Amino acid sequence: QVQLVESGGGTVQTGGSLRLSCAASGRSFSSYTMGWFRQAPGKEREFVAAIRWSGITSYGDSVKGRFTISRDNSKNTVYLQMNSLKPEDTAVYYCAANYLSVPAVPGIGDFSSWGQGTQVTVSS
Repeated sequence: QVQLVESGGGTVQTGGSLRLSCAASGRSFSSYTMGWFRQAPGKEREFVAAIRWSGITSYGDSVKGRFTISRDNSKNTVYLQMNSLKPEDTAVYYCAANYLSVPAVPGIGDFSSWGQGTQVTVSS
């Protein structure tokens, strides 16, 4: 198990950018698959992006071409660069980790550790 702490959320105007960070504590961070999910009010938590230990990435359809996930194993940190933000990107964003690999489009059940979430608000 790893402990995850997200940061970097805030309010931005439509078309703007934000970078979220997720710091992980625990051993063997480089072996973990890391992911980002988001949950808007009244909606289910949805997959945003994931990065495997190999560096292979996958994205949810709604963010492809706009968001980029990356990791820095020397800092035990995963990032989510969000560009061209839209009001519909408004949500609480959660970092997730799993020691094993996950499907190309994983569900919440594919991750064993979760952060507390950080709010992202995109104003129109």
